[in-house]
Amino acid sequence: MAQSPDPLDQLDDAVAAAAFRRLVRHLRHRHDAQNIDLMGLSGFCRNCLADWIRDAGYDGDKAQARELIHGLPQDEWKATRQTPATQEQLDRMEASLKKNRVD
Repeated sequence: MAQSPDPLDQLDDAVAAAAFRRLVRHLRHRHDAQNIDLMGLSGFCRNCLADWIRDAGYDGDKAQARELIHGLPQDEWKATRQTPATQEQLDRMEASLKKNRVD
């Protein structure tokens, strides 16, 4: 099997897992960073991370994956942490999503 030319693919799994966990804990702490703003800036959010762990083989369902990433059930997250999106945020998100590429 040919080795990937991307150095990221050579990163030790334990190191990558530790960095991922740190990212998730950071996002749990920074609930002021709204998902809509993350989407508008980078084209991904906490919900995307939940989808990605499922794509990578996590056995839980969508709700369980989101709870894992959010640190609490999504309904509770929405009720206590999420603010209503403005039209400007929605427009930024749409423009950002157009920049995403499919891997």
